[in-house]
Amino acid sequence: MQAADLPLIRTVSRPAVHPDGTWAVVAVTRPDLEADAVVGQLWRVPLGGDAEAAPSRLTRGFRDTEPRFSPDGALVAFLRAQPQAAPQLWVLPVAGGEAVQVTDRTLGVSGFRWSPDGKRLAFLSREPEAGRYGSVEGITPAAEGPRRITEWSWTRNGLGYHRDRPQHVYLVDVPDVAGEPVVQPAPTAQGPAEPRPTVVQPRRVTTDDVDHSGIAFTPDGGSIAVLAEREQGAGQVGRSVLRVLPLGAGVEGGGSEVELGTLGPQAVAFGPGGELYVLAQDHGPEGKDFVARNAALYVLSAWADPEPRRLTDPETQELGHEPVPLPDGGVLLVLASRGTQHVVRVDDDGTTTQLTGGDVVVSDIGVGGGTVAVAYGDPGTYGEVGVVADGAIHRRTDFSAPLRAAGVVTPTELTVTGRDGYPVHGWVAVPEGTGTHPTLLMIHGGPYASYTAGLFDETQVLVDAGYAVVYCNPRGSAGYGQAHGRTIKQAMGTVDLHDVLDFLDGAVASDGRLDGSRVGVLGGSYGGYLTAWTIAHDHRFAGAVVERGFLDPEVFFGTSDIGSFFGLEYVGEKPEQVAAQSPQAVAGQVTTPTLVLHSELDLRCPLSQAERYYSTLKGHGVETELVVFPGENHELSRSGRPRHRQQRFEVILDWWKRYLPVV
Repeated sequence: MQAADLPLIRTVSRPAVHPDGTWAVVAVTRPDLEADAVVGQLWRVPLGGDAEAAPSRLTRGFRDTEPRFSPDGALVAFLRAQPQAAPQLWVLPVAGGEAVQVTDRTLGVSGFRWSPDGKRLAFLSREPEAGRYGSVEGITPAAEGPRRITEWSWTRNGLGYHRDRPQHVYLVDVPDVAGEPVVQPAPTAQGPAEPRPTVVQPRRVTTDDVDHSGIAFTPDGGSIAVLAEREQGAGQVGRSVLRVLPLGAGVEGGGSEVELGTLGPQAVAFGPGGELYVLAQDHGPEGKDFVARNAALYVLSAWADPEPRRLTDPETQELGHEPVPLPDGGVLLVLASRGTQHVVRVDDDGTTTQLTGGDVVVSDIGVGGGTVAVAYGDPGTYGEVGVVADGAIHRRTDFSAPLRAAGVVTPTELTVTGRDGYPVHGWVAVPEGTGTHPTLLMIHGGPYASYTAGLFDETQVLVDAGYAVVYCNPRGSAGYGQAHGRTIKQAMGTVDLHDVLDFLDGAVASDGRLDGSRVGVLGGSYGGYLTAWTIAHDHRFAGAVVERGFLDPEVFFGTSDIGSFFGLEYVGEKPEQVAAQSPQAVAGQVTTPTLVLHSELDLRCPLSQAERYYSTLKGHGVETELVVFPGENHELSRSGRPRHRQQRFEVILDWWKRYLPVV
């Protein structure tokens, strides 16, 4: 795979499974270099075992995403975005006909759910303050009034300011898709006629001007559960409260708060009997304990229960995804473990059963008519649809076939015993053919994240250019239990540094195709941190790429969107603690040629992190270059503009061509 092959990457959404269980609808999206945008449409995917059946395109919008069937299966609701416009909610009749627009929100729609009777849709949308974000014609961003900030958090990466455009829950009646189309009246001699509304006006059901998320209807459709952001205290991680709101005619707001104690809810769902399932992290009595804290599943037999009952063990089980209730009780979730993600069933007695196996990375789950379908990846597929049966995933699509045809290398899994006897797990990807190859040590972000067994464009582009790529999940990573992740709490740059270097040495020793005398190192976010830390303490590398790095913990506080709590827990509060774990503090020790790559609108690791680090390197005579991508945020490499993503690869490859050429 080369940088120009980015359009061949297909990402598959959660499968919306028809109530009869025989087929599903998914959104298939891809980066388009000509449009310089992510585009996508809805596809119909047969789920039976008929080898002759093939997926077929349902829509032809610019970007159609997040399909969901109505309870009776007659309609598919989805989000449609036009070029340079926010996504709106649409519905499409399954029996045939045109899609009908449901909303016309200034800032668009970000998520939705069907009511159990299929007559209403609840959706999330941001409500701008008057005069902001284009709500008043002629008032540009530079002409808006001042923002008066009193909270600890006021921006979010990829969004910007959010307190003055809180996300609310709205309720809207489903339009009559079989009715007559809306015809606008023609002007008369008396002047233009009043235009007729083309969309149904929604009703807002939340009142507090805070962000809301996590919509879930009660089984009778009379109430809705939502997560409402609560104000952070000093040093606290942002978390929400869970409220259940009545939806009677004319009812707005009110409702009851579900008492969850120290839990921070992430996702909720109601079971068929009214059980309330909550996926939540326990942040401790002070609301600060977030480092390597896995979410656990809790259940309340009724949402007014005084105390939730924990069903899973967060110490050993890393669960994610919105709980998917099953008709006979229990829910489906995604379990992350050692670079894989599997479907698990959790019953109300706490029994956990893994339903899939192998080197797969399940990203989403859909259920209907007794069929469980998943969106997943593996070493040869970026995103596919499969059916879960008999302990395995049976593939029903092959959207990654063109990407494999362009050239894909399957990495080799490897575990290396480190200097202190700790096993370090990861992978090695080597170009095809004979001979030795310059070797790149690649470090992931997080820190509580992980590399997986799935197909990864970063690895493939580097391998195609002739580099062997070594990448692992050192201590501090997710997927190996909380103790593994918490090892580096207020000890960053210690055992995690040892683990990545030990894995590099072990990989070189295990495979003669890796040239251990010609090595480079690169990483982004926390990976940028550990790359910068590594080259200050180990001078074997011919070059380094420090991308969107957490480089200056002292300045991180008060400038990052997570700066009010992240550094306080990861590196501590005492100045001597912070300095002992700061790449900026040891930048004067660096001699390795270093590319510093960053995005202009990165609010997670602000641009100042890169600017200070680059300036220090330059002041010490290090061969260095700062590359800044305009208009991009912390997610450039994953969801940035397609042309910028291609240019980013080209900049990185040019750097390696200069300082670690393939010969």
